[in-house]
Amino acid sequence: MRAHHLIWMVCGVCCSAAGGGTSRIPPAGAPVRPGIEVLLSDSAHLIASKRLGLLTNNTGVDHLGRRDVDLLRTTHDARLTVLFSPEHGFRGTEDRPGLPDGKDSVTGLPIYSLYGGSRTAAWAALDSTDVVLIDLQDIGARFYTYPASLAQLMRAATRARKRVIVLDRPDPIGGVAVQGNVRAQAGDPDSAFVGFLPIAMRHGMTLGELARMTNDVLGIGADLVVVPVAGWSRSMFYDQTSIPWVKPSPNMPNLESAFHYPGICLFEGTNVSVGRGTGRAFQVIGAPWLNPDSVLARLDRAAIAGVEVQATAFTPVAPTDGKYGGVPLRGLRLRVTDRARYDATKLAVALIAAIRAAHPNQFQFRNDSFDRLAAGHELRTALEAGRPMREIWEGWERDLARFREARAKYLIY
Repeated sequence: MRAHHLIWMVCGVCCSAAGGGTSRIPPAGAPVRPGIEVLLSDSAHLIASKRLGLLTNNTGVDHLGRRDVDLLRTTHDARLTVLFSPEHGFRGTEDRPGLPDGKDSVTGLPIYSLYGGSRTAAWAALDSTDVVLIDLQDIGARFYTYPASLAQLMRAATRARKRVIVLDRPDPIGGVAVQGNVRAQAGDPDSAFVGFLPIAMRHGMTLGELARMTNDVLGIGADLVVVPVAGWSRSMFYDQTSIPWVKPSPNMPNLESAFHYPGICLFEGTNVSVGRGTGRAFQVIGAPWLNPDSVLARLDRAAIAGVEVQATAFTPVAPTDGKYGGVPLRGLRLRVTDRARYDATKLAVALIAAIRAAHPNQFQFRNDSFDRLAAGHELRTALEAGRPMREIWEGWERDLARFREARAKYLIY
């Protein structure tokens, strides 16, 4: 009953946001408004006379860049009482573990960190709320941790009998393509913080849609409402919206990095730099021993559809992954040339194979890290065994088909 009830609530909000009618997708050309704007303009009854908790960070803004925190404190008959923050902190600038609880310097509200703060204190703070709001910009890749923070807070809010309202935002790299391997089954967001959901590496879902899936597959039973982003359709990319880019994490500088991230993030589980400590994180890869020409000569050409791969050089400065700080690196620069054809997951796997072939004595997997990102050891062992690229890619197709079917009931747009 809860899932059916949620579908009707979501449809009702979507239709309201689109100005009436029966379509769940607003008409083409409509201005794109994030969930916070839809809430305050069309659905304020959801928070009227309520005490509010808010999980957010620097991405929680309207299309003018105004913070949710400030909008909620000055609009409507509601009272914001407590803040929660995910990985990278409330301001989105931290890239280290163990972030402590704090206080918002502007409002004086307490901030409970869900990435290193006191869980006991955070969950106790729910007693001062009637409704919990969640507004975070996801990136469209399984590895991002914001859905895990959402799941943790949603479970705690459900135990405390609080409604959860997700203020949705676009999937910045679109909601059509699904790519890469698929995690076989859901994990626990407390122990499988990175990529706990049974989704593809590039999943094509918004945070609101992921919340609906999470509520179902984890059996949380939350009183969940998703306030949609108005004017967005699945075929749209972030730069086709009116919403300014705000870095969702310190090493996600722009949309170009976001398109590469669902595949290139796998290199985090190797001894190859992904460009942390530069302005082009996830747009470059490199190492002091890497020979770009040798790697390019071994790269499967089928992997470079829609992307340009060229030799480059860069020097990471204080990289937060600890890889080669201050060391000049040779590597490869990636540029998307055709978004519709590009598959970063195929490119990443082909690049790993080419680098291993060119540098068998230098390249190293960091097994635990790589397997966590790849949702198991199968991809690593296939690469170590030298399996052909097409065999690896084709091995994903059946799971991707099942995922497309499974995700359909959670889609809003």
